[in-house]
Amino acid sequence: QVQLVESGGGLVRAGGSLRLSCEASEASGRYFKINTMGWYRRPPGKQRELVASVTSGGSTNYADSVKGRFTISRDSAKNTVYLQMNSLKPEDTAIYTCAANIYTFTQGSNDYWGQGTQVTVSS
Repeated sequence: QVQLVESGGGLVRAGGSLRLSCEASEASGRYFKINTMGWYRRPPGKQRELVASVTSGGSTNYADSVKGRFTISRDSAKNTVYLQMNSLKPEDTAIYTCAANIYTFTQGSNDYWGQGTQVTVSS
């Protein structure tokens, strides 16, 4: 089974920064390929939305609300994606969840989700 391990959430003041990390791994060390990897969030009382994603080819996509403030990047050798969040606003407060579409020889392509991490921005 593929696992996604997240880190970096927490409490920050408006205008501050946080960096989220998400590492994909396979327990048996078998081959896997990350097709796309990114971050979703669900603010209190609102629907889940895609924040940012990056494909295996390096193409990135951002929600309009975070363009210019958030940057997604990847370290392919470590199977890790990062979300650098700058100029944070109270409306960025949400549960942030790492997600990836991953291919394996035995299971084909499938979606995997991290445990989620709370990001709280105080005013």
